[in-house]
Amino acid sequence: MLRFFVASLLMAGGLVACAPAQQGASRMVTVTPVLIKASEGAARGGTLTIQGRYLGGPSTGKVRLGANEQGEGGYVFPAAAVQSWTDSQIVLTVPSDAPVGGSWLFVEVGAMRSTGLPFSVKQ
Repeated sequence: MLRFFVASLLMAGGLVACAPAQQGASRMVTVTPVLIKASEGAARGGTLTIQGRYLGGPSTGKVRLGANEQGEGGYVFPAAAVQSWTDSQIVLTVPSDAPVGGSWLFVEVGAMRSTGLPFSVKQ
């Protein structure tokens, strides 16, 4: 029984050591945000939902639309557009000044940028 208990503790410690390190705003983010899915295109004033992993929070992250495939340039959603933001889902209102048309969508947390997903703002 003692052997099992010690082995369990060692295994649990190993699993904790392998977990991605994502800290609060006062610490550096060490994992890359991963986008899994974005909702269908939406008109200005509509809702955009982004699903992913390691998305941080509104104090450490930003959403960029209209960037090139490398995530450069484009339109950054203002903080007022955020309806909710968790580590796995972001819900935004598409602002009235968002660029219309199809483009790439990225999430940046700290200095780390996600891969892009296509998204379009409809007329």
